[in-house]
Amino acid sequence: MTEKISLQVNGNDVVLDHFVLAFIEHTVIGMIGSLKDTGPVSTLALSIDGGKVKIVLNGKAVKTNEFSSKIIKSTVFGMVSPLKGVVGTVNNLKIDIAR
Repeated sequence: MTEKISLQVNGNDVVLDHFVLAFIEHTVIGMIGSLKDTGPVSTLALSIDGGKVKIVLNGKAVKTNEFSSKIIKSTVFGMVSPLKGVVGTVNNLKIDIAR
């Protein structure tokens, strides 16, 4: 069970209802779990700035190649774009999950 999840888009905090919180959590953890050398999530920090994807899982950086970075970016940007409180084009975001 997640203790905390936060989402920041273009520098602004986005309020998450139960459905959106669970959807983001399951989608992001599923994507990260499919990457090489990952495991159970205690803490996860995902940030995307332009084309750069940075993932820190349980305090350790997770490497991504260009292909996986593009899929993660496209999926996450598409997922958060229609949310209430997200205005304009998504340029950068941060997702923090603590379990």
